[in-house]
Amino acid sequence: MSVISAPLRTIRLWPLWLMAALFLGGALLVWLYWSQILLQSVLWQKDLHRQMTQLLQQVAEQPHKAGLSLVIFSLLYGVLHALGPGHGKVVIATFLATHPSRVRTSIRLTLLASLLQGSVAIVLVTVMLVVLKTSSRQLHLSSFWLEKGSYLLVIGLGVMIGYRALRSLWRALRPRPAPVFRAFQPHPHHQHDEQCGCGHAHLPTPQQMNGNVSWKTQLLVVVSMGLRPCSGAIMMLLFAKVIGVYGWGILSAAVMAVGTALTISAIGLLVQQARSVAQRLAQPGAAPGMTRLLIPVLALTGSLVLIVAGIALWQSAQLTLGGGIRPF
Repeated sequence: MSVISAPLRTIRLWPLWLMAALFLGGALLVWLYWSQILLQSVLWQKDLHRQMTQLLQQVAEQPHKAGLSLVIFSLLYGVLHALGPGHGKVVIATFLATHPSRVRTSIRLTLLASLLQGSVAIVLVTVMLVVLKTSSRQLHLSSFWLEKGSYLLVIGLGVMIGYRALRSLWRALRPRPAPVFRAFQPHPHHQHDEQCGCGHAHLPTPQQMNGNVSWKTQLLVVVSMGLRPCSGAIMMLLFAKVIGVYGWGILSAAVMAVGTALTISAIGLLVQQARSVAQRLAQPGAAPGMTRLLIPVLALTGSLVLIVAGIALWQSAQLTLGGGIRPF
């Protein structure tokens, strides 16, 4: 029976192995051509930024005619800006790929993180330049330290997920105590329910049904993605402040954040659905022990990816007082 079931299990799992091979092949191509991808992304964003500044100049001269064009182009800028390489997509893709979550949770995380990033840019420029009237050098210095803080949160998120994954692995691997058999009682004195306080787990909690993603973890994911202000929004706000259309600059930055949210949400949904498909393909041929260990091992892998990425981003972050365009 076992000889027959092994080939059948291999046949059932071939789509999963194909998905894994495609993922590894794509990751290898990105690693080989990373410098070209990054350079092309910056060039495209510079071209979009040049067109955006031209629209802002037209708004300064004819706000009623160029205002709608600015809003539409800002939305397009946000969508395309988020397609470039950046730490936000690394965080959300790694988290959703290694943690079971509902579609609603995935959308909420990506939307809040993208909108927070745009809001941080608007608040930072408004406070530093409009309220405190500091120099642009102080503005870029504050943005730099917010960026560094965001990378520290990425490392902290990886450490927290890794700690929980190791704890789950320990519980799954440690030997289970032998069952205790009690004498049959025709009339039991205790009725079990979810509020009985006997210490037994009767029904899964809503947190467990939601993939055991606590609100603290969700908050850390959102803040680690959104604390770094959007560089494109900062540049547009600076230019709008210089030419005297700061209100239109705020509107443009807000619409850019919406466009970024649409792209990041689409990426998050794609990763979440790919994870669900892979999990369904693996279940028919997976042994019970492997099924119990799969989620903690995935979470531990994701934590290592986040820690390594956070450390690399922290070390590569440099203070650019010129305010050059950086990926999301």
